Amino acid sequence: MPRWRKLGRVFDPATVTGRPWLKSFAQAPAALVCDDVVRMYFSCRPDPDADGRYVSYSAYVDLDRSDLFKIRSVADEPILPLGGTGTFDEFGTYPVSVIRTGSEVRAYYAGWTRCVSVPFNTAIGCAVSRDGGRRFERLGPGPILPYSPDEPFVMSGPKVRRFDDAWYLFYIAGRSWKLVDGCPEPVYRIRMATSSDGLSWAKANRDLIPPRIEADEAQASPDVFEAGGRYHMHFCYRYSAGFRSHERGYRIGYAWSTDLLHWTRDDTRCGIDVAAEGWDSQMISYPHVFAVDGRIYLAYLGNEVGRGGFGLAVLDGLLD
Repeated sequence: MPRWRKLGRVFDPATVTGRPWLKSFAQAPAALVCDDVVRMYFSCRPDPDADGRYVSYSAYVDLDRSDLFKIRSVADEPILPLGGTGTFDEFGTYPVSVIRTGSEVRAYYAGWTRCVSVPFNTAIGCAVSRDGGRRFERLGPGPILPYSPDEPFVMSGPKVRRFDDAWYLFYIAGRSWKLVDGCPEPVYRIRMATSSDGLSWAKANRDLIPPRIEADEAQASPDVFEAGGRYHMHFCYRYSAGFRSHERGYRIGYAWSTDLLHWTRDDTRCGIDVAAEGWDSQMISYPHVFAVDGRIYLAYLGNEVGRGGFGLAVLDGLLD
């Protein structure tokens, strides 16, 4: 059975100075392997405003390719500004997934806006970089994967992959808002869309992963990696209520497939869990699998969904 051996926390936003827009959180790490660095994208926040409300930005940290615990640089500014008034990403971008296509780098991201009856809503947008992934420009002011009759809210968590010249976008879609102690909390499930160009998407219109811990289980961050003749999905899941506590917080799950549409869930094979103590002892979430120089790594968040940054684990054994 594969095992992810934890290497430790790589990046803590509290160590960064001189960037008032990057005060806390380094959420949803996503790797872009470059010649001499691994550029890890993440989402962060400045201090809240006078009313206690946050916005979120996406940025990156460059890790030395020969030593992923050696930080070479941190982005001088967010990769995207906040969206315009009334747009789907007016108040932030989180999370982001990146991929090369020709000379460009594309970022697929969830843009979010504030609401009245519920705290927020999200849709999935796309932006393009022509300078190697430092700065991005939106394709337009609207999302490329918006709400629909079957997926009415909380379109988020995009993870983009290419298999056999086809584009795949794994994401989450909201099922319901559940009232917990007077506050609405979202319940969402993992879904998928396909494309020939990465711009026009056909939704599969089905949940991919069945719930395990309860009927209202929320699932996020569906990252798919191909190895050993199978497709391997690592994702995270939580209870619908009380999930900010240690016992009911996010954990990482696992499923496998041979056709990318039908998945067998087996969380006993995820190969990683919370630590006995420290920065990832209360929860682990938002897994991202990537390969560098013959080794396979898993980036993930620790306590409070990445408030204190992200870490790395390396695969011992094989994904099969």
